[in-house]
Order: sequence, then C-alpha cells, then structure tokens
Amino acid sequence: MLKKLITILILLLLYSALGISLALAQSAYGTITAFNKDDRVLILAPHPDDETLGCAGVIQNALKAGAEVKIVYLTNGDNNEFAFIVYEKRLTFKKGEFIHMGQVRRQEAIEAMKLLGLNEDNLVFLGYPDFGTFTIFTKYWQALKPYRSMLTRSTKVPYQNDLSFGAPYVGESILSDLEKILLNYKPTQVFVAHPADVNPDHKSLYLFFQIALRNLRKQIPDPKVYPYLVHSSGWPKPRHYHPELSLEPPVNLTDSQGKWLKLDLTPLDLENKHKAVLCYKSQTESSAFYLLSFARKNELFGDYPEIELSRQVSLKERAIAFFGFSKMFTNSEEEGTLANDSLIENQGEVSYAVVDNCLLIRVEKDKELIHRFSLTLYIFGFNAKVPFSSMPKIRIVTKSNKFKVYDGKKIINPGSIRLDLTADDLVLRIPLNILGDPEFILTSVKARGEKSASGTSGFRKIVIK
Repeated sequence: MLKKLITILILLLLYSALGISLALAQSAYGTITAFNKDDRVLILAPHPDDETLGCAGVIQNALKAGAEVKIVYLTNGDNNEFAFIVYEKRLTFKKGEFIHMGQVRRQEAIEAMKLLGLNEDNLVFLGYPDFGTFTIFTKYWQALKPYRSMLTRSTKVPYQNDLSFGAPYVGESILSDLEKILLNYKPTQVFVAHPADVNPDHKSLYLFFQIALRNLRKQIPDPKVYPYLVHSSGWPKPRHYHPELSLEPPVNLTDSQGKWLKLDLTPLDLENKHKAVLCYKSQTESSAFYLLSFARKNELFGDYPEIELSRQVSLKERAIAFFGFSKMFTNSEEEGTLANDSLIENQGEVSYAVVDNCLLIRVEKDKELIHRFSLTLYIFGFNAKVPFSSMPKIRIVTKSNKFKVYDGKKIINPGSIRLDLTADDLVLRIPLNILGDPEFILTSVKARGEKSASGTSGFRKIVIK
C-alpha cells in the first residue's frame, strides 16, 4: 500500500512538473497583432498550398475583422514530378504536361481560397519557375540568357492568366513585380516564407521580399512582417491530421535568437483549414500525411532579429584580430560588435564581426575534421546607391583550407579574402568592397563534414553601422 501511495505521489509530481513546463512553454509565445478593418494583409506564398498550410487561420481572422486580404503566389508549383505521376497516374516528360500541372494547382488555389472566403480577384499568380527562383536570385541578374525551368523548359512565364505572363526568368522580373504589388497595395501586415525554410523557393521569396521592401522604404510605411515556416527537416510531428494538437516550432529553431508568435484557431477555423488543404488534390494524393500535419490548433510565425555590427579597428597589440574572435571582443566598449548564430541541424555556432572594413565569419567545427570540412556561404549585400541587380551575389565554397569565390555564375579572383582553418573553427575574412560596400547583408552558411551531420543557418539580415 505504501509503495502504491509513493508511486501515485511521484506520478502527481511528474504531471505537475510537466504541466508547469508546458505552461511556461506556452507563455513564451507572443501573439500576432490583432486585425482590424483598416488592415491590408498580404500573404506571399512560394507555391499554391503554402498560403493554406501557413496562413489559413490568418486569412479567416483577417476577413472576420473586415480587413482586406491579398495573396501573391511566386510560382504555380509546376515542378513536382512525383505529385504529377501520382495525381495523373501516368509518366510524362512533355513540357506542356507540367504547364498543365501548374494550371491545375492554380485552380486548386482558387477553390481553396474561395472556401476560406476570398475571391479570385484577391489572388495574384506570378508564374515563376517552381524550384528555380533561388537559382534566379543567386545567378540570373543582368543575364543575357534567362533561367530555363527544369521540367517546363520555359525561359519566361508561360501562363496567360498570370500577372507576369511573358516575363523572362531573371531576378529583375521578380523584384519588379513584388515592388509594384507592395507599392500599389501598401500592406500593413505581410506574411512571408521563413528565412530558415529549407525549400529553395521559400528562401528566395524571403530574400526578394527583403530587397523589395528596402527599395521602397521611402515610399510605403513599414508593414509588420510575420514569416511562417513550412519546410524543416522532420517537422511537424506526428504526421497526418491531428486537430487536437498544437503546432510547436522545430526543436532546432527554439533557441533564444528568434521569438515565436502564434495565432489560435477556433474549431470552425480549423475545420475550414482542413477542408482547404484537401482542395489541393494534386498534392494530397501523394503527401496528405505531411500537408494535413499543419491543420492544428494554432499557426506559428517567427523571425530572427536583425544583427547590428559596428565597424571596429583592430589594435596593433591584437594583430590576432583577424582570426581570434574570442580574444578580439573582450573589452566592454566593444560589446555588441560580435554576433552569434546557430546552424540549424547540428547547432554549431556561427559568429559575425566587422573589423578593418572586413566582414569576419567564424564557423565552429568538430576537432577531428581538418581536411574533410567544407562549407558554402551566401552573401548578398544591399547598397541604396547601387541597383540590386548590379550588386555582387557572392557565394564562397570551401574545402579544407582551399576555397573558390563566385559572383553569380562566374568564378572571380578572391583578392584579399582570407581563410583560416584550425582544429576548432573556420574563419573567413572578406573585405566589404568585394561585397559592394553594403548597408546590410543577407547571409547563410551551410557546413558539411564527412563524419558529422551537415548544418545550415537560416538567412540572417546583418546591418553594418
């Protein structure tokens, strides 16, 4: 009897502790700003269905408040060959068939949004290449030849009913379209793909939006921006439809650097979201277990805070400044000049600093990985005095202590870029003039090691003061 009582007490204490921890976790979430009748809500979706997965509750709540809602689709989602085979029950390699799939997904989006309360007039389809927009952002500016889509083999928007019909697949086209939409609509709240989303089209939409918003900073009021996440490794779990569960952020994105906000859904909101997901038959026939995982009690939104780096001058007695981050920033007057980030997969630390007009990036690594450690670093700078199309689009690829530097599609002379590889870390020193003397940069790091899991940081915005 005594043993049973002790067991019961232990269980009660455990349940109590669990309840407290859950309550603390829930209280850590903020909430998005309530909608009102004067709001103009803009939802930027990389593909048809992303707006439903991430923002079906937002759409319903905004409409109930009397707000205006507009949805912009970057692509028509025409590059999902597996979904095509399952949905059409046939194998094809004809480009017209994939354009047909893009038209199917466009119609599915119209039906899903009608169910949530929106008319076709509230939807804007741009029709850029599915699975190609990140390549366009990184490599196709001032291009003599536009990007060519893998499956449709198109080099320009092929959909006659889309806003951008006939627009060439180059960065200027996408950026111009987003700027026109932002300038005409003047949104008060924007929901956009998360910078840590692993899908390339989701990344590129976030990047294009950041540049468009900065280009228009003197022409439109700053909207509230709420990134939503769709693709993260192994997330969300459990799979399939679980309306009784909350949607929690991925474990590897719950660090202190980003704050998560949530929007609770009513039972009717959730029911409508479930129905809207099922409108995408071309996708649910092959991936219902995944897509329905987003139909839960709440929706999540989060972003990284901007990193601000002050320009520092290294002291003579600390010549190690270029490669000695931990020794560089020890004085109190230099607090805040070193900023840290984490790799999504393995939580290795990435650090940033600006010293002697150079950007320094340090990536931690396993000690045993000396000659089998590599990384890919993207750096996109913004300078208000230079059109973004003319700014360098830098990609640095390292292998051991060797590296190559690309500007778009071209390999360029690394100049005074320096790399230092030690047992503990890899440090790159990049002169700011190589980056176009930017006011801010958008950067991401992907690290790989033969014996360790690869890790990728979400795109961070770093303001250089």
